[in-house]
Amino acid sequence: MTTLSVKSSLQGTKDLPGFVSSLIFLLCFLASFTFSAVRADGVDGEINLLAVALIGLVLFALALYLVSYSVEGRRKAKDRFVTVMVSSAFGIAVVPLVSLAYTVISKGAARFDIDFFTMSMRNVVGEGGGALHAIVGTLEITGLATLFSVPLGIMAAIYLIEYGRGRLAKAVTFFVDVMTGVPSIVAGLFAYALFVIFFGPGVRMGLGGAIALSVLMTPVVIRATEEMLKIVPNELREAAYALGVPKWLTILKVVLPTALAGIATGIMIAIARVIGETAPLLLIAGFTASMNYNPFDERMATLPVFVFTSYANQGVDTQAYLDRAWAGALTLMLIVMLLNLAARLVSKFFAPKG
Repeated sequence: MTTLSVKSSLQGTKDLPGFVSSLIFLLCFLASFTFSAVRADGVDGEINLLAVALIGLVLFALALYLVSYSVEGRRKAKDRFVTVMVSSAFGIAVVPLVSLAYTVISKGAARFDIDFFTMSMRNVVGEGGGALHAIVGTLEITGLATLFSVPLGIMAAIYLIEYGRGRLAKAVTFFVDVMTGVPSIVAGLFAYALFVIFFGPGVRMGLGGAIALSVLMTPVVIRATEEMLKIVPNELREAAYALGVPKWLTILKVVLPTALAGIATGIMIAIARVIGETAPLLLIAGFTASMNYNPFDERMATLPVFVFTSYANQGVDTQAYLDRAWAGALTLMLIVMLLNLAARLVSKFFAPKG
């Protein structure tokens, strides 16, 4: 009898037609725009689009809740209200990202040409020149930092999840958490102090920049790999052990391939975290306007430092320096995008099937 009454009550529930939400949305934003236009006419004559959007969203959420409450009931009205809030939060979060991408692309396109990718800044004081030396330096230094950090980070994470017990594991976890929050300038100072011991004061080289970035990158790799290893089902490990597979081979052939997609994503996040660092590279890698392919000798330019220097040390032709700075920022953004694309391809082709 109770089941029949529930079914009958559900069948009698009314739903708002699909066009009602759109109609309420349009009416609320029209009212918000009208209110802002009337207010602007009496104040400064300019309509604040941000205020229009915020007022419109508030009016839409309240109006939709009231209309849904009167037709569909309290539960459905709450569901619609929360949906509007979550969607609005997503939209607000996306707006700065879209604005940033649009600004960088629109301003960086002015110098996004062949010369920018085939020339350095040697003997260039005005227009022209390029960032080939900075691009090469960024790729080499970040590549070395990745080479140092990824094996160390993955093996440390394997130890903490698969082997680590007791005080040592707790101490390692504690220091990893501390290193995650270390300011980048501290990593640069550490690398500089370390290299001063071996090469003397005033040392500048790309290898030092790679060490500084590795200090920042390693804890991110450890933490990301830890989280991926935690979600590997224990049933997979136990099945391998039941077949007589040693623990090290189980980790190598079962655990790591299962978590590979997440580990690759974590590595890409770690690279993206350090590839745009400026302060440590200013301290230890320095800056040069010439090509330097050898990270073990002399100064080496990087894209973040190139962008900073182009903006901070503008010459007589200010616009030429600003154009190069924006083009460098756009190049850096595209490199990060390509790295994320590579991570997705790795996840797709190397993750276990089935």
